[in-house]
Amino acid sequence: MVYSPQIKDPRQQQMDSTIVLDPILLRAAQRIYRTYCVLHSKQGKRPYGIAIHKKSHRGQLIFRAEPVLLPGECFVPTKQLEAEIY
Repeated sequence: MVYSPQIKDPRQQQMDSTIVLDPILLRAAQRIYRTYCVLHSKQGKRPYGIAIHKKSHRGQLIFRAEPVLLPGECFVPTKQLEAEIY
């Protein structure tokens, strides 16, 4: 039997990596995520993360695997938000 390594999509690998963000920006994203969790705790839909604007700190939950970001936005994955909250 021959072992063949599994090739990952480079875009997916980029999404999996932890990004170092400005602490104020991270707190704003956590606040948005926490509000969603409190208000929609009974829904089974889990977001992939949050697209948040770097200057205005306004964010939008992302439910797609490949987010489309506007200029000035960055993506904060849910794994990073949950790791920082608990």
